[in-house]
Amino acid sequence: MINQLTTLTNEVKTMIRQTVLPFKLEKTNDLITPRAGLALLGEFVIGLGLLKKLDRHLPKPGSGAGYDPSKHLFPLMLMQNGGGRSLEDLRQIRKDDGLRDLLKLEQMPSADATGDFLRRSFSNGGLEGLGEVNRRILRRGLKHDGVKGYTLDIDATAIKAAKRLAHWTYKGFKGYMPMAGHLAENGLIVGDAFRQGNEAPASGNLEFIRYCQRQLPKGKKITALRADSASYQAKIFNYCNGRKRRIEFAIGVSKDEAVVRQIQSPGNRDWRPYGNGFIAETVHCMNKSEEAFRLIVVRRPVQGKLFDEEPLAAHYTAIATNRTEDAEEVLHWYHQRGQCSENRIKELKLGFGLERMPCGQFGANAVFFRVGVLAYNVGRLFLLNTLDQAWHRHEVQTLRRRLYETAGKVVYHAGACWLKVRRDMEALFSGIRHRSWLFAEG
Repeated sequence: MINQLTTLTNEVKTMIRQTVLPFKLEKTNDLITPRAGLALLGEFVIGLGLLKKLDRHLPKPGSGAGYDPSKHLFPLMLMQNGGGRSLEDLRQIRKDDGLRDLLKLEQMPSADATGDFLRRSFSNGGLEGLGEVNRRILRRGLKHDGVKGYTLDIDATAIKAAKRLAHWTYKGFKGYMPMAGHLAENGLIVGDAFRQGNEAPASGNLEFIRYCQRQLPKGKKITALRADSASYQAKIFNYCNGRKRRIEFAIGVSKDEAVVRQIQSPGNRDWRPYGNGFIAETVHCMNKSEEAFRLIVVRRPVQGKLFDEEPLAAHYTAIATNRTEDAEEVLHWYHQRGQCSENRIKELKLGFGLERMPCGQFGANAVFFRVGVLAYNVGRLFLLNTLDQAWHRHEVQTLRRRLYETAGKVVYHAGACWLKVRRDMEALFSGIRHRSWLFAEG
């Protein structure tokens, strides 16, 4: 009998416990947010006056029951900075009552409503309105940086999109071919152009450079340009060499027949060692270029296959430039565009969810891409103006892990709203908030 009672008692204890570890679980009515750090970005956005700018420059709702543009775009930009990959991820912001309480997001449209907003905006001037908002944000962000002349890096990138109305790219898949222009000094995107997949990367590049110049605030200008071979065009060289602007450039060379002959013309005495190959330079001129330019050529041996009987020709790369430094220095400066442009475009696509488009319509996707550019710029300005320099090299993925995804508890006490975070984060949060206030007041 005693053994039976002991067995029954043990079974009851097992039924009560039914867990591996002995801690207890209980629900709470307290507001908990897993994105307390994202609230700091939201506070910076509000201090920047971005919400008012969005409502001023984007089309108004069609009826009194509709949402203002900022009600759609503020959560969307928070989502893109916070790691969302699609419009459906807006639901994570919607369900985060703690974050919404901190940022006063009482009204928030559904993901479907925001998708409809994107589709309407393109035909109502939303794309141009976002461009104007970005220009005003740049004016605010570049006001006190102490730089008057910037280096512009431009590049196109392919986005795969299995949409019925998307066109085939030269890479062999359907999608889009947007262009982005970065300022090398701070990583901000000064201009963007969303393009169909079948549009050539060389199309409209001069117009895009001019657009980027117009986006800069008064007193600021582009003084240097770096681009790949898609910009190897006489009209771009003529524009850069204009007396009133004189933009230094280094542009990859499209190796047409005339260039190949020019590359092969230097004798052996003109080549000198450079890395694992050789370097030489000459002067070249295109049919429609108004001035000749330097052609810097690098020759490297081609790694042959094991049983090749005949030696393979050398591999040549070349850039066109009007800079006057040594050829090696010019090449070093040109290769920095890998970090300043190519890697930043990769961050824009992979870090902000722009590697895939949410809508079937070209116009809606163009608006979505420009919202992503604005979200990127806001995040970059937040990084540069509220965090120490040691943070400036970090990409948005690191920023999420170390800051945005900090858990916090929202408490109302004595008529005030309190955000409680773990002890080792309190000083960082306080410093960011103070610098954000200083930026808003400046």
